[in-house]
Amino acid sequence: MERSNRNKKSSKKPLILGVSALVLIAAAGGGYYAYSQWQAKQELAEAKKTATTFLNVLSKQEFDKLPSVVQEASLKKNGYDTKSVVEKYQAIYSGIQAEGVKASDVQVKKAKDNQYTFTYKLSMSTPLGEMKDLSYQSSIAKKGDTYQIAWKPSLIFPDMSGNDKISIQVDNAKRGEIVDRNGSGLAINKVFDEVGVVPGKLGSGAEKTANIKAFSDKFGVSVDEINQKLSQGWVQADSFVPITVASEPVTELPTGAATKDTESRYYPLGEAAAQLIGYTGTITAEDIEKNPELSSTGVIGKTGLERAFDKELRGQDGGSLVILDDKENVKKALQTKEKKDGQTIKLTIDSGVQQQAFAIFDKRPGSAVITDPQKGDLLATVSSPSYDPNKMANGISQKEYDAYNNNKDLPFTARFATGYAPGSTFKTITGAIGLDAGTLKPDEELEINGLKWQKDKSWGGYFATRVKEASPVNLRTALVNSDNIYFAQQTLRMGEDKFRAGLNKFIFGEELDLPIAMTPAQISNEDKFNSEILLADTGYGQGQLLISPIQQATMYSVFQNNGTLVYPKLVLDKETKKKDNVISANAANTIATDLLGSVEDPSGHVYNMYNPNFSLAGKTGTAEIKDKQDTDGKENSFLLTLDRSNNKFLTLIMVENSGENGSATDISKPLIDYLEATIK
Repeated sequence: MERSNRNKKSSKKPLILGVSALVLIAAAGGGYYAYSQWQAKQELAEAKKTATTFLNVLSKQEFDKLPSVVQEASLKKNGYDTKSVVEKYQAIYSGIQAEGVKASDVQVKKAKDNQYTFTYKLSMSTPLGEMKDLSYQSSIAKKGDTYQIAWKPSLIFPDMSGNDKISIQVDNAKRGEIVDRNGSGLAINKVFDEVGVVPGKLGSGAEKTANIKAFSDKFGVSVDEINQKLSQGWVQADSFVPITVASEPVTELPTGAATKDTESRYYPLGEAAAQLIGYTGTITAEDIEKNPELSSTGVIGKTGLERAFDKELRGQDGGSLVILDDKENVKKALQTKEKKDGQTIKLTIDSGVQQQAFAIFDKRPGSAVITDPQKGDLLATVSSPSYDPNKMANGISQKEYDAYNNNKDLPFTARFATGYAPGSTFKTITGAIGLDAGTLKPDEELEINGLKWQKDKSWGGYFATRVKEASPVNLRTALVNSDNIYFAQQTLRMGEDKFRAGLNKFIFGEELDLPIAMTPAQISNEDKFNSEILLADTGYGQGQLLISPIQQATMYSVFQNNGTLVYPKLVLDKETKKKDNVISANAANTIATDLLGSVEDPSGHVYNMYNPNFSLAGKTGTAEIKDKQDTDGKENSFLLTLDRSNNKFLTLIMVENSGENGSATDISKPLIDYLEATIK
């Protein structure tokens, strides 16, 4: 019995040992499994890290880092080495101007031990537009302690193999042209001689220096600028290095110089329309920052209408991006796009009128705006002095640019869009508002004595002044003689509320629908005049009024449209916009009729424009700019004329500093004669 019990006890020991062994084996197996899973994750993470590094190389175009993530054996298998594969990527990506390279749908999956499949998609933009979701696949394998990608040419672009090449052919869109109302060119495309240098033909030492100096002297480009262009990284001995574009055909060339045809922008009216039309220039990094849709090559409108209509004028380049095999045959088209040439912009401008208007200034600082008052067409917008837009677009020397930039009369300023005190031409508007308010009676005669007047002693030392003594004075004589005192008194009689209400019917504070940068016209710096002196000054066109010549011409259109204001337009097919009942028809016709006297009366300020066969109304204006009364200041001279024979033109001429440059009336007769003869 005892023996039996002993046997039962001893039989339990092997069982316990067996269970313990199983537990140990299971634990060991579980530990190994966990380790292998951890190791697999680590390996996958390393493979993904390699994939990420490779894709960053592509997106940042840091191709010199490529050899560290690709298998050297795979390069050799495809006929490349670490140097040639880097050069291949650099040549292709720079050649097609690849930008914005981005990867998506990146997947790294285990295929077998130490090897993974690698798939992804790439998107990028070229001058032809965006290429989206190009599909790629390869493998990643471990070599030593690192993972590397099995490289092949199809990782540059899908379907590439061997020594395939990439070719991009850009079919450049032609920039649209700007033409006048008759189809005559204002900004056109023209073939010029592009003048450059072939470095290998310049010689060396003193000979090279002399040849560069000869080029500089002939074409007006500084030696420093020439040397800077010759030092560019891409320049080889046999390269043609463009320096400038010649405005006239080149017949004789200095040693080392050469020419080739190039199409560039040409402005037929030159200085006569420079501030209006503007000019083009090479696209810069700053331009691209403002508009990422721009390519890194080509031209863009820099100023004027070239800039305002740049999108319409530029069009869209077309072309093709293809894979070529080793025999230069097209293997696959990766990207194709039809070019779309820029639009032609037809303006309301009349080239003949523009040139005639510019000619009268003869470099004097001033502006001329001529409109068709019924349609609102701007027939001419002139600013003087001016600059040569052909030089600005095609190559201007530093010396020439400095001469423009340092000119005290500011040739780059568009005076037709600059605010001025309008002077006495504005009395026409004051008179019309007074007529409609009922405070001004056209035949009422005011007794005004002397050349200066003030309402009372509260004005202190301030007086309204006039240049011609006359009494009594009615509306017609006040307009003909440009009597400041009469209009100061009438404005005070009207009062600020009625006067300002009348002014607000015009375009003060409005943005005009024109492709010209222009600050809205202002009545005063604040919403109230805050003094009778400022109210009176405003009545005869001074005070704090700021109105550009274009805005002035727009306001004065009421006198040729029975009180309706016609807004200006610059694009011919644009609809004419009007504002009715700005003043009454009676007020408009009364003022316009009275202005005939300024031309027809021998004592009138515009009598030099008198033509017995043409009905012309006119009003002169002088706006004085000075720090205080009883001192001499500079005066801007204005001339408003209205065609009363055919109602086809309105002119607003302004000359700055008329004391030195003459009055607007002095210089304008040739223009008025031309308009009377041609604008029917």
